[in-house]
Amino acid sequence: MNNNSEKPAYPGNSIMVRPDGPLVCKGDTDITLQNADGEVILKDKEFTLCRCGLSKTKPFCDGTHKSESVKARQNFKDILEEDITDITGNLVITVKNNSMYSIKGPVTIFSRDGLSKTTRTKSALCRCGHSGNMPFCDGSHNGCGFIG
Repeated sequence: MNNNSEKPAYPGNSIMVRPDGPLVCKGDTDITLQNADGEVILKDKEFTLCRCGLSKTKPFCDGTHKSESVKARQNFKDILEEDITDITGNLVITVKNNSMYSIKGPVTIFSRDGLSKTTRTKSALCRCGHSGNMPFCDGSHNGCGFIG
């Protein structure tokens, strides 16, 4: 899929990795976004999360990546892919303090261009913008001074 206007879509819960931009979270049912204490921040079927670490409205994307000319690749390889064919359930995303997004529940993670795709029931996704394994967290938040 090379046409930038064509975006892949997957049933159930999904997280699209936008090139140089946010994580677009979508679900057939509400996705729960919560803080590290388990308090619900938002329940909705679609929202965008910052992955560059620069948003003034963290954990949500406010478009700062555009004015700061952030470069964050969308394509990835995943050695931890799981078969979620027969798994249903809600997706819960936990915003860890000064750290990653912790994902629990069946989800398809994919690049906007459709060249990368994986399925998981749990994951850690980068929110500091410094991971060498984008969109996945590699612990870089520990050394870059990320606050959020």
